[in-house]
Amino acid sequence: MKKLFYTILFSPLLVFASFDAKIIDTKTLQSIPNAIICNAKHEVKSDNKGLFSLDTEEGIFHIKAHGYRPMEFNATHTNRLFELKPIKVKALYLTFWGASNNSKTLTNLLHIIKSTQANAVIVDVKNEYGSTSFLTSFKQANSYGAHKQRTNRNIQKFIQTMRNNNIYTIARMVTFKDEIQASNNPEYAIKRDDNGSIWRNHDNMAWVDPFDERSHAYTIRIAQEAAKVGFDEINFDYIRFPAKSHLRYSKENTKENRIKAIETFLDSAKEKLRQYGVFISVDTYGNVLWGQKEDDNNIGQILESLAQHSDYIAPMLYPSGFSSGSFYHDYPADHPYAVIYRSLSNIKDRVDLKRVRPWLQYFRDYKSKKRPYQRYEVQEQIRPTKQLNANGWMMWSPSSKYHIDYISP
Repeated sequence: MKKLFYTILFSPLLVFASFDAKIIDTKTLQSIPNAIICNAKHEVKSDNKGLFSLDTEEGIFHIKAHGYRPMEFNATHTNRLFELKPIKVKALYLTFWGASNNSKTLTNLLHIIKSTQANAVIVDVKNEYGSTSFLTSFKQANSYGAHKQRTNRNIQKFIQTMRNNNIYTIARMVTFKDEIQASNNPEYAIKRDDNGSIWRNHDNMAWVDPFDERSHAYTIRIAQEAAKVGFDEINFDYIRFPAKSHLRYSKENTKENRIKAIETFLDSAKEKLRQYGVFISVDTYGNVLWGQKEDDNNIGQILESLAQHSDYIAPMLYPSGFSSGSFYHDYPADHPYAVIYRSLSNIKDRVDLKRVRPWLQYFRDYKSKKRPYQRYEVQEQIRPTKQLNANGWMMWSPSSKYHIDYISP
C-alpha cells in the first residue's frame, strides 16, 4: 500500500511544469499589464506587474499588447524577461496591383518609408472582387480562380523584405463584399428582395450574407493564410452589412441580429488566428464614431461592440466623406484638422484611443471643390492623431503614390 502511494504521489504524469515570466516595455522598462500570451491551445494575460504563468514549458508562443510590436518565443528557452517594442503604426496603403516584389510602386513605397515617419504597410490580400494577391493553400478559393489575378508570386520574399526594413505588415481582407465567393455560392449570396436574384451594388459587385457562417469561414480561412506567411495584423474591411434596404438575408435583418453576426465573425476569427499571434483590426465608417451608443447605422457596427471583439478600430475619417454641416463647417474637406480631432475626441471616453488608428485621406477631394490634398492637408490630419495619442494612422492613396515631403514631420 505504501509503495502504491509513493508511485501515485511522485509519478511524472502528475508533475506539471510551468513557465513563469515577465513582460516589460523595452524603452521605459515598465511592466506591461494585460498583454496576451497565446498559442493554439493556451491563452493567458499578464497581470498588473507584467507577470504571467503558463502550465507548460513547451511550444512556440506569441505575445501581443496594444501599442507594441508582436513577439514570438519558445517556451523551452531559459529567457524569463521579455521586452516589447512600442510602436505607433503609421501605415501606407499598397494596392493589390502594386504588391508585386518587382513593381515600381513597391520600390517607391519602400523609399518613402525609409525617408519618412512611415513604418508600416497595409496590403490587399483579399480585394473587393475576392481575388487573393498570392497563391494560398485554400483549395475552395483556388477552385473559384481567386488566385488567377494574383500579383505576388513569392509572398515569403515580400514578407522578408518587410522584416529586413523593420516594416510592420497589415493584411487587408475585404470581408463580405466578394464577387467571386458570392457568384460561386448563390445560396448564401445577398439577394434582391423583389425577385430573389443576386444583388450587386453600384460597382456591380455581389456580397455574401453576413448571417451565414459559411461566409465567415471562407474569409477567415484566407486570413489564416496571411497570418501563416507572417503578417503582423489582419485588417477586416467591409465587415458590415450593405447600407442598402430591400435586401434578402437568411435571418431577419434586425439591429440585434446584425450586431450578433459581426461579433460572431470576429470571435471566430480570434479563435482561428490566435495560434499565429496576429492583431485584428476592423474598418468602420467615420460616422460610426458619431452615432448613438445603441445605433448600429443599419450595418451591424457599434463602436463598443467592435472594440470588445477586436484589437484595433480603424475608422475611415476622410474629410471628404462627411456631409455639409458636419463639424459646423459647410465644407468639411476644407478643415482636415477639425474632422480628425473632433472625431477622435468624441470617442475618447468610449474606447482607449491607443486602440484607434484612423484611415486618413491622401487623395483629391471628390466633391464640388475638388480640393487637392497635399502636404498641408495630410499634416493637418496627422497632427491630431499625435495630440490625442491614437495608435498612429493608415493613409489611403488609391494609387499608392506618396510624396516624401507630405509625410515627413
